[in-house]
Parts: sequence; C-alpha cells; structure tokens
Amino acid sequence: MKKLLKILLPESTRGALRRARESLLLRSLRAAVEEQGLSASVRRHTEVFPELSRQYTDFELDTEFLEYKVRAQQSFQVSLAAPVLAARPGATVVDIGDSSGAHIAALKAMLPDGGHRFLSVNLDEKAVARVKARGFEALLCRAEALSEKGVKADIFLSFETLEHLNDPATFLHRLSKTACDRLVLTVPYMTETRVGLHHLRAGLTKKVSPETVHLFEFSPADLKLLAAHCGWAVETERIYRQYPLNSPLRGTRAIWKDWDFEGFYGLVLRRDERWSSLYTGWND
Repeated sequence: MKKLLKILLPESTRGALRRARESLLLRSLRAAVEEQGLSASVRRHTEVFPELSRQYTDFELDTEFLEYKVRAQQSFQVSLAAPVLAARPGATVVDIGDSSGAHIAALKAMLPDGGHRFLSVNLDEKAVARVKARGFEALLCRAEALSEKGVKADIFLSFETLEHLNDPATFLHRLSKTACDRLVLTVPYMTETRVGLHHLRAGLTKKVSPETVHLFEFSPADLKLLAAHCGWAVETERIYRQYPLNSPLRGTRAIWKDWDFEGFYGLVLRRDERWSSLYTGWND
C-alpha cells in the first residue's frame, strides 16, 4: 500500500501528509515525555547540547519533530545511565556507538563533580570527528573489536547499537569478560523479536551502512535471555514509550509501530557468568 501511494500521490500531497503525521507524532511525543517524567531532562539536554541536527552521518535531523524525537530518546538513555555513573565517581565510561557526543555532554552537565573519564567509540570516521570537534575523546573502532584495541572501562554504554551488529552475542560476551562494573544498554522496544533488514523488505537496492541497517531487533524477554547467556544479569530495566498511555494520543501507538518503534527498552547489566560459563561454544 505504501509503495502504491508513493506512486499515485503527487509529491506535494505526500509532503502534506508527512507534515501532518509529524505534527501528530510530535504532540504524542510531548505528552509521552511529560507522562514519563522526562520533560526536565529534555530541557536540560537542549541547554547543554543545543545543536543536534548533525547527530548522524547518513541523515539530518531537519525538522522540529525529528530533533525532539532524538532529544527525548537520548534523555531517556541519559536518565538510565546517570544513577550508574553517580554511584561510581571517577569511573572510566566508554560510549560504544556514540555518533556526536550528546550523551557525554548531558552526563557531564548532570555530574559536574563526578571526575569521570569519557571515551566515545564509533566505526564511522565522521562520527569520531564530530565527537572530537566537541572536545571529547574518541576512538575509531568497531564495537566488536574493543578488546583487540585494549579498551577498558568501569562502565560501558551502548545506546541503539546492538541491533546494528553482525554478532551481538559475541559482542556482549566479550564485554562481560572485561573487568567492567556495569553495562547500560538500550535497544528499540519490540513486542516480538525479529530480523530487521528493512531495506530488503522494502526492495531498496542501494548501498547501506551499519549506521542505518538493523540486523536483529530483540524483545525484552529475548534480550534478557541473550544477556544471561552472554554473561550478564539484569539490575534495572525500563521501557520508554513514544506515545502516552493516559491520553487519547495513545492511539498513535499504531502509527509509531508502523513508521518507527513504539519506544525503546533499557537495561542496566552487571557481570554474571552463571550461564555463560556453561556454554562451550565461545570463540572469543
């Protein structure tokens, strides 16, 4: 149906429909942020990181809706990570997959006296350059190759990165074998696990990058199973929804699910080899 409408409708009509959808979803997001107690976090994020349009290499946040969507998502991620850092002053924190330094800026502002050392890691040269341009330390490296580079951390952050990896199990297990204290992880919220590869589903025969392609999208239940298998135990879990539950705008859930994701799922994990030590197939 989407392909047919794209063919039949003129560009002006498609543009008007897109703007109407964004207006509705922006209202949904604002209501959801207020309901989940994240409004102050979003305002603080805007103050410490005002220029967000060049967050990614492959596309620009060029509308109010897209910028607010990312700010709200990052505010959720930071709110999940901040208590972990606050409990560990002076910790070395490695943000795996950081594309702009936004999380680091927010966390440094929230914990100015924490004495934390931050390092961003990304396989995209432009992302590393963006982080360095903001005065933060960054390393060009694949997430799966951190151990080869000798990267060590007290706290690892991994926000919307796991779904982009070819081998998420090996990635998680390798991190569990380091001396890190906690892993703060977020992924798109899915009610059922699925293979992503959405460009294949849409028949888009174009070059794609790890930044834009999802391989495996895990439900909370399956992600917790995978984490246990790979050497982790759940300390905290949270769901961030992009629509409100206590408002007529909860009806936007279907639009979010079709167009993007209902929300995002976060975990704070601690190392626990209870299950991973029983598996003989690790090759890392």
